[in-house]
Amino acid sequence: MSRSAAPDAVGRWTWGLALFRSELAITFRRWRTLALLAVLAAVPVLVGIAVKLETDGGSSGGGGQGGPAFITQVTNNGLFLVFTALAATLPFFLPMSIGVIAGDAIAGEAHGGTLRYLLVAPAGRTRLLLVKYATTMTFCLVATVVVAVFALATGAVLFPLGDVTTISGTTISFGAGLLRALLVALLVAASLLGLAALGLFVSTLTSSGIAAMATTVGLLITIQILDAIPQLHALRPYFFSHYWLSFADVMRAPVYWDDVIRNLGLQGLYVAVFGSAAWARFSTKDITA
Repeated sequence: MSRSAAPDAVGRWTWGLALFRSELAITFRRWRTLALLAVLAAVPVLVGIAVKLETDGGSSGGGGQGGPAFITQVTNNGLFLVFTALAATLPFFLPMSIGVIAGDAIAGEAHGGTLRYLLVAPAGRTRLLLVKYATTMTFCLVATVVVAVFALATGAVLFPLGDVTTISGTTISFGAGLLRALLVALLVAASLLGLAALGLFVSTLTSSGIAAMATTVGLLITIQILDAIPQLHALRPYFFSHYWLSFADVMRAPVYWDDVIRNLGLQGLYVAVFGSAAWARFSTKDITA
């Protein structure tokens, strides 16, 4: 590499980091993003209050009602509200939020007439696409952490905290339980990366942000319906949502890693396939706005 090429490459990547910071600021300042995060924050609070009221009314706290995983343990240990809230939001609320952010990533810029200006040198299409996906990945993590933090705070206020009894019946310390809660939150965020790549690909196919968001959410609902049909058992392991609840295995002793690893591998496959498709589409797309 020549002396002039090295500083030029460093300058482009420095500009890319600046673009990433700008995208983060724009994304998290939008009222739509704040509204999505507010809804996600409200879910664990409402779940905690509902369990508390039902418990005070003499119920067992949801046992046998077919509610989210871990809900029967919430009354004994508020930390379980973290796992319950993540299980409650993962089928719809979290992925819907990701679908909105990912679907609007490229299509929203095209609709707003700002896409041409973002593609001027030294940005480039590949770098812009990577920045958009990195921003969506960041939102995946932030959204999951918001659910976990509000669930932990609500659980601490409404229920006792202490040593954690795992699904296997063994007891671990509260500190070890917190570490597992952090791991669960990271796994849930990682579980959404395949959907984020799919949404980004859809976003490159249209210039309408609303159409891209609606299509991504529609695909999400369709896949989950198909995943619930027993006759499609041969295909179900390939649906991106099939292993979403595998994070429950983290609360076993020892941890069952098989489905967790399958889930991570499946998300990686979706990222590779739809990320490549998004790049192929976006790199050849005519930009008119």
